[in-house]
Amino acid sequence: MSKSKIQNKVLLFVICISFAICHLPFAIYAQDNNQLVTLTKQIIEAKSNEELYVPFAELKDLYLAEHKYADFVEYLKSLIAKKETLGPFVNYYIALSRYHQLKYLQETQNWEEYFNQGNSYRDEITSKTQKTIDATSLKDTLHIYSKLLLWQFYKDEQYTSAQDLLSDLMISVLGYAKEAKDIKPIKEAADRLLADGEKAKSKELYRIYVEKLFASEVKDNELNSLALRFYKEGNLELAEATYDVYIERIAKAVGSERLIPILADIARLFSFGTDSQLKDPFYAEKYFEKMEGLGGKDVFNEQLIYLRAYNLEKSKEYTKAKDYYIDLVKRFPKAAHADEADFKVAVIYTYILRDKKSGRRFFERLAEKEILSPQGSSSLYQLGLLSQWEENSENAKKYYHNLLEKAGQGFPETAAKGLERLKEIEGQKPIEYNLKTFLDAALKEEYAYLDATKIDLRASAYKLKRQEAVKINATSYPPESGCMPVELLYLWSGDLGTAKLESGQSAFDTTYTQPGTKILNLVVVSPTGIIDRNIEMLDVE
Repeated sequence: MSKSKIQNKVLLFVICISFAICHLPFAIYAQDNNQLVTLTKQIIEAKSNEELYVPFAELKDLYLAEHKYADFVEYLKSLIAKKETLGPFVNYYIALSRYHQLKYLQETQNWEEYFNQGNSYRDEITSKTQKTIDATSLKDTLHIYSKLLLWQFYKDEQYTSAQDLLSDLMISVLGYAKEAKDIKPIKEAADRLLADGEKAKSKELYRIYVEKLFASEVKDNELNSLALRFYKEGNLELAEATYDVYIERIAKAVGSERLIPILADIARLFSFGTDSQLKDPFYAEKYFEKMEGLGGKDVFNEQLIYLRAYNLEKSKEYTKAKDYYIDLVKRFPKAAHADEADFKVAVIYTYILRDKKSGRRFFERLAEKEILSPQGSSSLYQLGLLSQWEENSENAKKYYHNLLEKAGQGFPETAAKGLERLKEIEGQKPIEYNLKTFLDAALKEEYAYLDATKIDLRASAYKLKRQEAVKINATSYPPESGCMPVELLYLWSGDLGTAKLESGQSAFDTTYTQPGTKILNLVVVSPTGIIDRNIEMLDVE
């Protein structure tokens, strides 16, 4: 190397160091001087835009980690003075810095700067992102990042044109994806859309991202591992998109006999009724259906039939759940969950499908067993309750006395409820108000229009240990009432465990001391009448 070239390189390095130090905040200078100098040198010497993405991203992390937003903007503005071609990157990162600065001012409640400088920062966000968009094309990663930032900002500010920007963003990402070598922006756009509640659009982008992986040299087992990793990271949408592509790929290479167990493993992963933390019952059912399509019902063993029925129950597909519970007991009469299955069939028939006759048949089958299970004792109670509601006091007393005799010390919670109902009959009192209201709403023909769709009833867990805390939450969807809020009453009844509730509570915590299937009843009432009724079933081991 000639002496002049060596001198030039030394001179350039000295300039970079001097430039970095002159524009370096003291806090960063004291801790990260070497890193800033190195990154600045990389940017100044970069020969292509591709070489700029990493150092700019690291610079952003360096400044924003210390909330040095203004310092970062000052640094960026000085940087462009040294190299004009950095304009698109500088403009984007100025906008990004101001975006985070506004967020930080809100979080720290620094209202003085927020109100004095906020509009100026907003103008920078919109103008700088637009400059970057105008200076780049669909093939540029920075183009996508700028449109994503602009949409985020408009959505946060609740600007009316946010929806138009979202449509434009989707078109841009789809266009970028056609020839993209770097597929990371596709995933980042999908992640942001998902975080902001745009689930359908995020799923579309995840699908494209995974298809790009599919088109690469990723092996089948690596794709499977990626799907599981995404699942463990908590990204269900991306995990599902990856599993879909994985199954599409291997389905062409393996026969049904090998494919069915793989489908079963995926369905288990997303099902309720397993120990998996993240669940999507509709996605699980999709894979159960694929299994049945390949091998018929015979491919389902006892465990899988139960899991499918349980999963359908928790996705509120009650009619289908009932059919699979019936199939479970028919094919495996001594199944571990046979009593639970029969009891749930009875509950679904009675309180969801309004078919008391069929429900009674299943309650009776459990109540007549020689060895009474938790579900058998609850069936005796339900038979007594139905008779009491029908004002057949003699039949009701027969079932309640039978319950007290058979339950003994084994099922004190159920026995206590039976005793409470007996006192009502003997005292010629009506059934407790909340419970009576539920029975009316669930069984009277005049309330047949109530279909349980206007109350979403959920639990934090559905399979519990005794004394394990569980949170119950109800969301109701009353009809529109103009600008006035509607005052609602939440009338809870059934197996509420240790909770003591007020009529206005839409959520509560509880525990259970005895095993069995617990039924929670809810009726939501507005000043104009009953909005809807619903049930939820929990299983306590």
